[in-house]
Amino acid sequence: MASIQFSKGTDEKVVPDVRLTRSRSGDQGTATFTFVNPDILQEGNTDGITGMYMIDEEGEIVTREVRGKFVNGKPEAVEAVYLIKTSQEWDRFMRFMNRYAEENGLGLSKSE
Repeated sequence: MASIQFSKGTDEKVVPDVRLTRSRSGDQGTATFTFVNPDILQEGNTDGITGMYMIDEEGEIVTREVRGKFVNGKPEAVEAVYLIKTSQEWDRFMRFMNRYAEENGLGLSKSE
């Protein structure tokens, strides 16, 4: 089971748009997650956001780079950025994403 949480113990049910970039050497990259109208915002509990936790059977990947996006003063989206610094981190992240994608019907499309 692979899940994403913003507050420990509460799975986020909204599936994000995920954009990946990778350096030419392949050992660094960035994953940007955009959640439009996520559950955490519907609950009005933005103080409960302590980071983004990607959890699966191997353990937990954490990023603290989480920001809210507001339109006309109302919360509309949450954006989280995970910086990948080594090829081992890249491989671990991709294993998580494969599990998460399989469970949530995500697909991969490469930019031209």
